This record gives sequence, C-alpha cells and structure tokens, in this order.
Amino acid sequence: MKKHVHNITGIEKDSIAYELGIVPGDTLIKVNGRYVQDVFDFRFLVNDTYVVLLIKKADGEEWEYEIEKDYSEDLGIIFEEPLMDAYSSCSNKCIFCFIDQMPPGMRDTLYFKDDDARLSFLQGNYITLTNMKDEDFKRIVEYKLSPVNISVHTTNEKLRCSMLNNRFAGKALKRLDQLYEAGIEMNSQIVLCKGYNDGDELEKTIHDLTRYIPVMKSLSVVPVGLTDYRDNLKELSVFEKEDALKVLDTIKKWQDICRANFDTNFVYASDEWYIIAGEEIPDGDSYEGFGQIENGVGMVRSFMDDFSRALDAQKKRGLSGNKEKKVSFTFVTGVLFAPYLKECLDRFYEHFPYIEYDVCAVINDYFGHKITVAGLLTGRDIIEQLKCRKLGDYVVLPDSLLRAGEEVLLDDITVKDIENALQKKIHIVKSNGTSLADFIEESLSSIQNEVKII
Repeated sequence: MKKHVHNITGIEKDSIAYELGIVPGDTLIKVNGRYVQDVFDFRFLVNDTYVVLLIKKADGEEWEYEIEKDYSEDLGIIFEEPLMDAYSSCSNKCIFCFIDQMPPGMRDTLYFKDDDARLSFLQGNYITLTNMKDEDFKRIVEYKLSPVNISVHTTNEKLRCSMLNNRFAGKALKRLDQLYEAGIEMNSQIVLCKGYNDGDELEKTIHDLTRYIPVMKSLSVVPVGLTDYRDNLKELSVFEKEDALKVLDTIKKWQDICRANFDTNFVYASDEWYIIAGEEIPDGDSYEGFGQIENGVGMVRSFMDDFSRALDAQKKRGLSGNKEKKVSFTFVTGVLFAPYLKECLDRFYEHFPYIEYDVCAVINDYFGHKITVAGLLTGRDIIEQLKCRKLGDYVVLPDSLLRAGEEVLLDDITVKDIENALQKKIHIVKSNGTSLADFIEESLSSIQNEVKII
C-alpha cells in the first residue's frame, strides 16, 4: 500500500487521544502496523478493543501508542482532511442536479459535485454508485461499512442512463445486488422529475426495490428542486397539486403492500408532497423512527411533535410573564415551513399569552421563488426583507441556514453582517421543536428576571 500519512489538526477534549497526549501537529503514520489510505481504512482498523498507533511528533520522533478501549469507541482525532484523502468528484450530468442550477458568483466549494461513497458512510450523503472505483466498492463489502445511502432515481436502466447522462448508470444498479448479498444496510432515494421517472416508472422503481427489504431499510421520494438558473439545461416542470396527489396515492399504495408483506412502510414521501397536495402531514408513528429526516421526510411532523412535548412540559412547570409587557419575537424561516411554525407559536400563545410574535417567511429571490425551504435562504434575502420590518426583542434564525460549524450563510453573508445591517442581535436556534420551545422559555425567564441577553 502507498505510504499515506495524515496530519492531525485537532483533538477532542477528554477523548482517548487527548488523554494520551496526542496533539495537533502530530502525524498519523500507521494503525496496527498498516498504512492508512483513507477514512474507510482508519475506521475499520480502529474499530477494535486493542489498537496500536504509530504517531510522528513535531520534532520528528515516532511514538507508538498501545490502546485498550471499547470496540467502537472513537479515538477523538481530527484530521486535516476529513476523508483522509481527496474528495471524489461526480462525472454524471444529472438533469436534476442542483449544482448546475446555482447562480454565478458563489464560493467555489459550492460548485464542486461530489459523489463520494465515504461521505455516504460518514455524513449520510447519497451516492449514485457510478463514480466508485471497484477497489472502494470491495472495501465497503469487506469492511461491512453501513449504511450506504443510494440515489436510485429509477430502476429502468435505459432511463437512468438518460437522467444521469452516464452510459454506465444502468449497469451500476447491479451493485445493489452485491450490497444486498453482503448484508450491507442501505437507504435509497428517488428525485422525482415530472414526465421522466414519475407515474408508471415510479411504480416500477418502488416495486423493484422492495426485493432488497430488509437490507434496504427505506426509500424516500422527493420532488426535484428547480431554481431560476436553468439556462441550457433540460426543461423540467414543477409538480402541481394534482401531480402531488397522484404521487401520494402511489406511495400510500406501496406502503400498504410493504406493511402487509414486510411489516414496514419502507417508502416515504418527503414533506413537500403533502404541502403541495394540501394534505395533512402523517403522524409520527408512520415515519418509523424518522430514518430519512435529513432528506426532508417527516421533518415537519418531528418538529411539531417535539414542540408539543416541550410545551406540555412547560405547562406542567408553569411559566410566568406579564401580559401588559409582552416579549416580542421575529422568527425567520422559509415559505414552506412558515404556516407550521405559526401553528406551533399559536398553540404556545394559547397557554402563555406573554409573547408577541411575527413569522417572517422569507421569499427566495436569490435562487428563485420555486425554492421554498429555509436551508437555502441567503443573508441578502433575509436582510432585504427584514430591514423595513418592525423587529421583535429577539430575532431568531434556524441553524439550518448556516454552514456547518460556522456562522456563515450560503452567500457568505455572516450572522454578524445581518446584525450590523438590521442593528439587532441575531439568535441562532437549532432547527427542532424542543430547542425553539426552550429558547422561548429561556427568553421569557431572562426578561422576567431583567437579565439582558447580549
């Protein structure tokens, strides 16, 4: 194996590596006597009760660390490259690719197309199976790495080649059989494009994928996202109410079949379908653990149920306040979620009428009005649509707007930039119902105790 070495840039506090005195600036040479190619190798080798690390210190000395630990216990080492290797780019030209629909002038990293199996394992990204080297696929099987999240889109091989603009895209589906036979847990998704993989093709795809149950745990169906930047791209249409109702009928039909035969719903509609169709979001039990929530499946129901539970707990505790001097909030979200957020806040107000609130549904001028989710809002649109609005004591933004680990939005506008433009403190709250209810309670308590949040 090539002698890969990996620079260590961080150590998690109170971790095994921290206790051993491994520090940023050290370099990983070997694990258990083997050079490590990438994160696949590293995770496989350290998943053991006895691990030996060969570390090169900043002064050039090489130290060997013998570690006894729980089998899956993490070492707490942060590497310069999260994958411990270069990212694999995507060679597909999918007709629905969101990257191809990005406006010009954004940061370079947003235009990089990845289709890296290691990100499926680490971060839950979905991969098409078309950009994998045979060696990487063999390592997934050998190391029993799971789950693997797969963008299937269609099981019609000819149609898949056409939709992905990749002549190997149909044959790549054979890897589903290999993953199934190896017992590698899978999740799958279909990005539905009107006039392409909907209708009878959707029926065929769901039917074909049921043969992989229970190794394939779930299948989500999401509508294609369309921005205003589709020049020179395939013409795609938005789904209307009638279309969404047909999609939901198909999914409901197959949920009934799967429950009867496999004791699972298996296939799930993303929240947008219910909203487009004007249908009620299903109850929490129907999502069977919310396994595809990051794909927009059950996100609304999970938020509302969490908020309700938090509100019930608050009712038991009892909140104090002043009806004459209410605390005011401005909540920022996307057009899609705004009615559900308002419903939660209305319920809070019924029991604790100590707040005033305004739900600001920011229209996405940056990407186009067909993009309605909060996670794709930009700082510029937020500033422009809030600057002439009367803002509350607390201006609240969900953390789904931000780049992971940073206070930066998609257009490189920072939270501090928004604060300066609006002359208001911005409060970032985690994008779940419990965190929002807790934040409101804490804000009421702070005002009640005349403690200012700075």
